[in-house]
Amino acid sequence: MSDSTLLKKRHSAENRFKIYGIASLLIALFFLVSFVYSIVRDAIPAFTQTEIQLEVNFDPSVIDLSAASNDEGRLRAIRGANYNMIIGEALKNALPDSEEDGYQLTNSLVSSSAQYRLMAQVEQDPGIVGSTQNVWLPSSGAVDSAFKGYVDQNKAEGDREVKDAEIAFVNTLDQQGRLRSSFNETMFSNGDSRSPQDAGIKGALIGSFYTLLVTLLLSFPIAVLAAVYLEEFASKNKFTEFLEANINNLAAVPSIVFGLLGLAVFISFFGIPRSTPLVGGLVLTLMTLPTIIISSRAALKSVPPSIRDAALGLGASKMQVVFHHVLPLALPGMLTGTIIGMAQALGETAPLLMIGMVAFIVDPANGILDPSTVMPVQIYIWSDLPDRAFVARTSFAIIILLCFLIVMNALAVLLRKKFERKW
Repeated sequence: MSDSTLLKKRHSAENRFKIYGIASLLIALFFLVSFVYSIVRDAIPAFTQTEIQLEVNFDPSVIDLSAASNDEGRLRAIRGANYNMIIGEALKNALPDSEEDGYQLTNSLVSSSAQYRLMAQVEQDPGIVGSTQNVWLPSSGAVDSAFKGYVDQNKAEGDREVKDAEIAFVNTLDQQGRLRSSFNETMFSNGDSRSPQDAGIKGALIGSFYTLLVTLLLSFPIAVLAAVYLEEFASKNKFTEFLEANINNLAAVPSIVFGLLGLAVFISFFGIPRSTPLVGGLVLTLMTLPTIIISSRAALKSVPPSIRDAALGLGASKMQVVFHHVLPLALPGMLTGTIIGMAQALGETAPLLMIGMVAFIVDPANGILDPSTVMPVQIYIWSDLPDRAFVARTSFAIIILLCFLIVMNALAVLLRKKFERKW
């Protein structure tokens, strides 16, 4: 075979390799774009909430403040009033042809949180008792789906969640101009709920914050000190090699194994309360430690030996060389590894399911010992619920989680760029 033929074959092989590489990138990009598109498309309905405008009569016979002699008694009377009765009367006035009574209309057309909105309005201004006000109240999930056009009216009534009567009510209210879509603030201000229109991610966000705080406070100092000892002070013997091999292997252990370990040690043996950010943070610390130790050792190795030799030559002790010169120079790489480890911990679900953070918890946690949930588990819970409205909530929560992960990874890149040293 001549040289020109060999050269031609080599160029052909290089061209085929480039085509395969470009095709692989395009396939990966296609799947990424498809994933992002489907998530955003499904999440769009969760950004808005349908509201119903009602002429609400704050009936003094229902909100009876006449017997209240002080502020405490007035507050007790306001919070003890039957606001569903007031909403029912307003709905009956808006839908005079309806055969259903006020309570039935309230249950099918208005969110269960509507009564609390009225109560908050009266608490803020008790003077409105006895007057009639135009008030926008959050609708039920059925009205929300029908108004947004997500109900297939070609299906038989028994095969869909929204009944014909509810669709008729929506059409009537829409013709009267009593329906609107507004920004869904409850997604950020509410905790979990079995009603999709009242469900929010506030509890999961706060739970994730406390869990990651515990993870960071425990894993960073322990991992950095372990890396410094292994890299700078430990003798090179069989025991050290055994430790290093186990740390490397732990980084590849499935995360659910750490959940089982946490369940056995922290909950069964030490008796730490289940479903708390403390036990979640401890489990994620076990999972994150190998990642931070490995990245910290790599950062320490990247510091040139000349730095150590120069410091030793000037009379510094081994401890001074490490903590005054080597560690500050390796710290940016350690921080980058830590942020990547924390981003990995933020997205973990399996170990947290094992320690009971899958429980239904409405109120946000006030500390690391309060029952709580976290973002990945909240997404898992919502994805398992049958109501179609939770599909949008699930996709919305995924977007928030992805935004957090992107921000944390971007922070790692910025730190590396800012503190990177050229030797």
